Amino acid sequence: MTTRKLDKKQWRTFFDRVSTTLEGKEAEIEIASLRLGDQVEAEWLPLIGIAYDPNDDIVEVALEGLDHLIPKPRDIYVEDAPGGLVALEIVDADDVRQIVKLRDPLMLPAPSQMK
Repeated sequence: MTTRKLDKKQWRTFFDRVSTTLEGKEAEIEIASLRLGDQVEAEWLPLIGIAYDPNDDIVEVALEGLDHLIPKPRDIYVEDAPGGLVALEIVDADDVRQIVKLRDPLMLPAPSQMK
């Protein structure tokens, strides 16, 4: 896996491009800061999309049932694996780290027909 930092001028186009490839993924959001400690905001919810709005300077992570907003992001790191994007780390102006982990949903076998 490789981790790389995105330049701020890339943020909007990066999220516009990868949001379509993330359709059907699940996401977990962990918030980490010295003041708050580590907290899980969302556990493996279906991902709707991720976007950056440069006008409001905000990153939006839209999950089923949760709209997680990160105002004034300072740094964005992406972690890629051979299968694609696996995690994002977004550091806001208060040095709070928002870690978004991605995975494919678990495929359960079809229920067997009882006779």
